[in-house]
Amino acid sequence: MRSPSIKDALAGKFKEDKLSAKEQHEAYMKINEIREFTQEMLSAKWNEFVNKLEDRPNLKATLSRTPQLESEFQLILEIDNSVQEDLINTIRPELVAWLRKELRNSNIQLVTKITEVEKERLIYTDSEKYMEMLKVNPRFELLKQKFKLDFE
Repeated sequence: MRSPSIKDALAGKFKEDKLSAKEQHEAYMKINEIREFTQEMLSAKWNEFVNKLEDRPNLKATLSRTPQLESEFQLILEIDNSVQEDLINTIRPELVAWLRKELRNSNIQLVTKITEVEKERLIYTDSEKYMEMLKVNPRFELLKQKFKLDFE
């Protein structure tokens, strides 16, 4: 049996029994594997992945929330802003492939959802402070009248 030469390989004469990219992907991902898993199993694997991100603190903080398992193995991850979404997009293929392999389910999809966080309005003036105090205890109005206080 003759060993292959570089010259033959460059000329295209060397034929190797090699898997196509699709076959490699299917072998690695086990495309047809669909095992059930629970939210607890997801949380454990999610945290395992996040703990490997010690060298990327921003990404680790972004992924600190565990996604919710929805129907058809869709994972909904709530994030705060588009910057976090961009950060997740840099690692999404690796993360999804890892989860698919670990949870043995090729249908897993990760979806990000930006949630609006209501910011409290800051109270600056004395009259605004007084109005907030009235919401807590309406009897402050009686004190204001009795002691003839003015917050305007």
